[in-house]
Amino acid sequence: MELKRVVVTGLGALTPIGNNVNEYWDNLISGKSGAAPITYFDTEKFKTKFACELKDFNVLDFLDRKEARKMDRFTQYAMVASEEAIQDSKIDLESIDNYRAGVIWGSGIGGIETFQNEVINFASGDGTPRFNPFFIPKMIGDIAPGHISMKYHFMGPSYTTVSACASSANAMVDALNYIRLGHCDIIITGGSEAGVNKAGMGGFNAMHALSTRNEDPATASRPFDSTRDGFVLGEGAGAIILEEYEHAKARGANIYAELIGGGLSSDAYHITSPHPEGLGVKAVIKNCLNNAGVSIEQVDAINTHGTSTPLGDVAELKAISDVFGDHAKNININSTKSMTGHLLGAAGAVEAISVILSIKNGIVPPTINHNNSDENINPSLNLTLNKAQKRDINIAMSNTFGFGGHNACVIFKKYIN
Repeated sequence: MELKRVVVTGLGALTPIGNNVNEYWDNLISGKSGAAPITYFDTEKFKTKFACELKDFNVLDFLDRKEARKMDRFTQYAMVASEEAIQDSKIDLESIDNYRAGVIWGSGIGGIETFQNEVINFASGDGTPRFNPFFIPKMIGDIAPGHISMKYHFMGPSYTTVSACASSANAMVDALNYIRLGHCDIIITGGSEAGVNKAGMGGFNAMHALSTRNEDPATASRPFDSTRDGFVLGEGAGAIILEEYEHAKARGANIYAELIGGGLSSDAYHITSPHPEGLGVKAVIKNCLNNAGVSIEQVDAINTHGTSTPLGDVAELKAISDVFGDHAKNININSTKSMTGHLLGAAGAVEAISVILSIKNGIVPPTINHNNSDENINPSLNLTLNKAQKRDINIAMSNTFGFGGHNACVIFKKYIN
């Protein structure tokens, strides 16, 4: 059968460096760091005292109080980003076939804050199990696409992908395939995460995964720099409207880019550490290229997973060097996590939006906070250090990897009328 073409017709973003797509993009290009001391709780006893929180965000500007109280923050974020994407797409919700419209969403840890608060309240009581009746509906990971589906009356596939930090990229791959195969016309895809809380920070600190650069949070997320010491936890959401090309064309939709392929793989190596030779990363990049029918010479830019961890950055760049060979030096490589921090399950969607806008605007956001070269990283690679670089981009990739060895990659192409 002939596969359908899949295009991007709407974007929504809620990030530590911007509460909408335009703010997010402007601050990416200017190289703004979203890291700052945590304001959500007292960090006195925590090893890491900073994160990439949302700034000047009040959910009640977007949702009514009664509605918001029934949702964990990760769902609230999903609702806000999805609404921006729907509005941006200019979809006439009254004219579409609701049974051919779906929501495929990613989240790595879902309602961890709701779980944390309910357990703390129970433990501090007399042992009687007095739980909020919304405890389970707020906490479960699939509830975000449930709420999105109900708001827009999308009656096609609705579920959550969970593959740790690869979750929202995994969701995009699934959405791509549903539309490609002719099962859907429109899918809201993306991801959300709200892990900046005591459980999230304490858990990642216990794993020694987070940076502890408390004296200078703004420079703590420093992918590829030899002095990097871990990732900076971020929060937020990214929403992307994927649409079948002929459906989008028929309604005169604005098309940002075309999603031409996606790939998945597993390291099958360790629960948290990447394979030192980047075997799983090599596999997912090759799978994605093959799925898209793209040669290595056609790739112009890659937004890496680039978390700023000592092992992960080296393994990923080694894999890129091995897969792309001599062409690797011609690719603009960057890590927008240097600005947003690591949004866990939402990272893939938020970073895919960066890639889509890079293609549309002909500019690659920088990898900020880089001052010291790492002798373990190929010096010929263009890591787009500290300053955005203008470039005509036809094809660009976005990599995301998760604990458990999950790898996901998506690839976008410039749309030309």
